[in-house]
Amino acid sequence: MEIKTIEIDIPEGLNIIIGQSHFVKSIEDLYEILLGSSPSLKFGVAFSEASGPCLTRYEGNDEALMKLAAETSFSLSCGHTFVIFLKDGFPINVLNALKNCQEVCHIICATANPLQVIVAETEEGNGILGVIDGVKPKGIEKEEDKKARKELLRRFRYKL
Repeated sequence: MEIKTIEIDIPEGLNIIIGQSHFVKSIEDLYEILLGSSPSLKFGVAFSEASGPCLTRYEGNDEALMKLAAETSFSLSCGHTFVIFLKDGFPINVLNALKNCQEVCHIICATANPLQVIVAETEEGNGILGVIDGVKPKGIEKEEDKKARKELLRRFRYKL
């Protein structure tokens, strides 16, 4: 077995969601969930098959994001995984709906941070072991940090 670390390029202003699913129908169901979540959301979604033709399938409503999702999913080359790139929306707006999709096994990450995916490669194929999401903590929150956090949530309109 070989273990690889794959750097994922997340362009400024985008978020990525990576997860595991189990059926080729996933690509259409994920598309419908994302399309129905917000009229302003732009996205690309890709799903890598683990049997049959073993293709990376892709859909979306933005050509550049569709291409980015397909290329990123193919670079991981892990069967039954999906990659979603979002613009003009956040993972928090779609995660519950994605988790409730009958084909979705689990969400591996949802972030805009620098991202590394740890992939194991065997004779059979590749699988995601985990992710490195962002950087390690630099300290423990102080009162001024709490104030800044609360202001940020209100600026994003997640709190009153």
